[in-house]
Amino acid sequence: MQYRLIPMAEEHNINKRGKSLKVFPDSYVVLDIETTGLNPKENEIIELSALRVENDRIVEEFSTLVKPSGTISPYITRLTGISQSMTENAPDIKTAIKRFADFCSDSIIMGHNVKFDIGFISTNLHRHHNLPFANDYVDTLRLARIYLPSLPNKKLGTIASFFKFDTSGMHRGLKDCVVTNLCFQKMKEIAKVKNTL
Repeated sequence: MQYRLIPMAEEHNINKRGKSLKVFPDSYVVLDIETTGLNPKENEIIELSALRVENDRIVEEFSTLVKPSGTISPYITRLTGISQSMTENAPDIKTAIKRFADFCSDSIIMGHNVKFDIGFISTNLHRHHNLPFANDYVDTLRLARIYLPSLPNKKLGTIASFFKFDTSGMHRGLKDCVVTNLCFQKMKEIAKVKNTL
């Protein structure tokens, strides 16, 4: 995807979002972020992570902590393991979000409850670079509702435990990307058996 500054006349396209796809692509970028809260207009990204997958194989990874302008609460540190001191030498969001968007390029995006991540990425890419984040995306949460209806909930940890994947270290970006990708591949196998690919 070639990024460029968008003239004022085109600014209405800045909030353009990609389409949600109910497919199982062989090549995509898995992403996950960690944040200081749930609201992309008020809270901050503190970690950006992604895996590039080509023909169902991981070929490249991206991960960086992000130095927030505000403080990281004790609750977020307990949840993610990311402390204020860990981010002191990390790039700021303006630098990190552009590198992250360049890594994603025009790939199909995949993640768990990925609309949450896209909301933060889109808001920050717009705020700091006046650029859209309009990649089409696959949400493993949506796929789990289709292919794993008997699970008590569709949290990533629940799905991973169902498939007997190691969940230690989750709530860090790269680990969540790895687990999400493993779960996606398992659901892809289920779809093949059901002949719904």
